[in-house]
Amino acid sequence: MSDSHPFLSPDFHIKWSTLSPDHIATDIRKAIEVGKANIAQIKAVTPDEASFENTFGALEDATEDLDRGWGRVNHLDSVANSDPLREALNEMLPLVSEFSSSISLDGELWAVLKSYADSPAAASLSDIQQRFIQETCADFKGAGADLSTEAKKRMFEINSELAQETQKYGENVLDSTNAWEIYLSDEAELAGLPESAKAAAAEDASSKGKEGQWRFTQQFPSMYPIMQYAESDALRKKVWEGSGSIGHGGEHDNSEPIWKIIALRQEKADLLGFTNFADQVLARRMAKSGQGALDFTSDLHAKIKERFQEETLALQNYKASKTNTSSAPLQPWEVAYWTEKQRKELYDFDDEALRPYFPVTQVMEGLFSLTSTLFGIEITPAEAESWHPEVTFYKIHDRASAEHLGSFYADWHPRESKRGGAWMNYLETGLPNPRTPHLGLICGNMSKPSGDQPALLTHREVETVFHEFGHLLHHLLSDVEIRSLAGVNVPWDFVELPSQIMENFCWDRDALKLFAKHHETGENIPDELFEKMTAARNYMSASAFMRQLSLGKLDLEMHAHSEKYQGRDLDEIDREILADYKAPLASEGPSMIRRFSHLFSSPVGYAAGYYSYKWAEVLDADAFTRFRQEGILNPETGMSFRREVLAKGNSRPVDESYHHFMGRGPDQAALLERSGLA
Repeated sequence: MSDSHPFLSPDFHIKWSTLSPDHIATDIRKAIEVGKANIAQIKAVTPDEASFENTFGALEDATEDLDRGWGRVNHLDSVANSDPLREALNEMLPLVSEFSSSISLDGELWAVLKSYADSPAAASLSDIQQRFIQETCADFKGAGADLSTEAKKRMFEINSELAQETQKYGENVLDSTNAWEIYLSDEAELAGLPESAKAAAAEDASSKGKEGQWRFTQQFPSMYPIMQYAESDALRKKVWEGSGSIGHGGEHDNSEPIWKIIALRQEKADLLGFTNFADQVLARRMAKSGQGALDFTSDLHAKIKERFQEETLALQNYKASKTNTSSAPLQPWEVAYWTEKQRKELYDFDDEALRPYFPVTQVMEGLFSLTSTLFGIEITPAEAESWHPEVTFYKIHDRASAEHLGSFYADWHPRESKRGGAWMNYLETGLPNPRTPHLGLICGNMSKPSGDQPALLTHREVETVFHEFGHLLHHLLSDVEIRSLAGVNVPWDFVELPSQIMENFCWDRDALKLFAKHHETGENIPDELFEKMTAARNYMSASAFMRQLSLGKLDLEMHAHSEKYQGRDLDEIDREILADYKAPLASEGPSMIRRFSHLFSSPVGYAAGYYSYKWAEVLDADAFTRFRQEGILNPETGMSFRREVLAKGNSRPVDESYHHFMGRGPDQAALLERSGLA
C-alpha cells in the first residue's frame, strides 16, 4: 500500500515528501473501504464462534489504516497548512466523521460485541482484555449504541456537523492570526524591548522583503515581549487590540460557530440522557460530573481569592506610585508591562537574564540526560525525513534491554503554516510483546534563532519543552498490549500529570545544572541569578492561579449551563461568569473564547475539561513531593513513576496508578504550598 496509498503506508519512517494533498481523497476513501470490510467481518461472527480475537480484538485493528492516514492528514494540517491540503481535508471530513460515527451506532456490530461481553468466555479473559471490553462497551454506550434508530440518525448528523464546525473554528483562528501584522520603521518605538525581540523582529521583516524595519505578529514569541517590555503605551495597545481580532470580526469571526458547537454538544448530551454536555464528558473522568469539576474550581477559588485581590491592588498602587496618579484599575495592555516592572524592582530579576542559558538544543540535551537518568532510557538523534527542514528526529532505547521503545520528531519554531501553541501527538502506537516501537512528536512556537545566535528560550518556554516531553514520554514509555489503552489514552484530568510533573525539574538546582549553561561561556546559572529566579517564582502566583481557574470556570459554565447563555453576547457572558475571577480593568476587551482552540477546534478536545490542568497540578505538585524526599534525580523514584504511571496508560483505573506510585490518594496542600498560597 505504500506507493499507491502513501498516507496509509505502514512504514515506520514516514516518507513525508510523498504525502501530498492530491493523495488524500484516494487514500482516505480506501481506508474507509477497508474499515467497512473489517467491521462487516465482525458483524458476521455468530455467538458460537465468538472469541476475543474475532470480536473486540478485531475491532481494535479494524480502522488501523484510517487512524494512520487521517492522523497524518490532521498532523500536516497543524504543521504545514496549505489551501490544497485544507480543501482535501474538508472534502473528506464528512466521510470520515460519518464512518467513525457509524461504528458505535451500528446495531448489528453492537449486538455481536454485547453478546460476547456478556458470555462466560469473557469472564475468563486476562485482566487487560476485560478492561478493554469494559472500556469499549462504555465508549459504545457513550456514543449512543443503545439509542433508538431515529436518535442514532440524529447522532450521526450531530457528529458530522460538529466535525465541520470545529474545523472551521480552528481555521478561523489560524487565518486571523496570520492576517495580523505590523511593521515599524522607527527604532524609537521599540524602546524597552530586549535585543533578542528586536533582532527577531528585524529578521522577520527582512524575510518579508522589508529590510531595515521590524515586523511583529500575534505569534506568542513575537507579541509577548511587546506586552511585557515596550515603553510605548500606544504600541502595547495596538498589539492588545490585535489579539482581540483573533477569531473576532469579519470573515474569520468565531461567534456563530461557538454557539453552533455548544448547541450541538448539548443536543448530543440530551440524546444520551445527560442533563448537560459537561456531565456527559466527565462521567468517566476523575471529577465524575460537571458539578464535581465546578466544586473543585470553586474550592480552589475560595482559597486564593483574598491573595488574588491583594496582588491586584498592589499592582494598581505600584503603577500609581510610579506615575504620580491615583490608584485605579489598569488598562488591559498595561498589566503585563507593570507586572514585569514591579517584579524587576522587587526581586532585581529580569527573565531576559536567563535566556543566554537556554539554547534550545542544549535544553533538549539536558532534558534527555535528566530523563535518561530517571527513567532508564537512552535518547539519540537520528536521520529521518520530516515535514520541514527545522524538524529534528530522535530514537529512544531502553537502557537495560537495549530495545527500541520509540522515536519522535521535534518541531519548535513558529511558521505561518503552523497552528499556534505547543502540543504532543502520536503517529504510531507500539506494542510490548513482541516489541514494536511507538512514534510520536512534539511541537511548539518558541523563540527562533536570530542571525548567528542560536534559538535562546525564555524560562517559560523551557517549562513548555519539559511539559510536552512529559506527554511524549507517557506515550513512548507505554507498555500496554492493547493500543487503545496505551499511553495518553487516559481520562483527561489525569493526562496532564506526566507533563506537568516534568515542569518541576525546571526549578531544581541539580536538574538545571544538566542543561542551563551559558551558550557562549558554558557556565551554569550563577547562584545569585538562580536565587533571584526562585525568589520571584511565586510573584503574582495567585493571579496566574486565578487565570487558569477562570478559563476552566468559563468552559464549565458554558457547557454545564448552556441554556442560561445560548445565543447571548459572548463578551457579556464572559464578564458575568468571571465577575469574581478577573481583576477589574479600565477597559474591557473581547472574550478570548473566540480563540480558545482547546475548547472549540475539535468535536470534544478540552471542552468541559479545561479544569484538568488545575486538577493535574494538584496531582503533579503532590507526586513531586516523593521526588523531593527521595532525591530529585533518584533513578529508583523515576523508575517507579515510569512503571506505575507512564507505562500503565489506561490498562487500569488511573487513580489506582496514582495510589501505586504515592501509596495514597492526592492531597491539595502541596500545590498551595508550592504556589506560596498555603
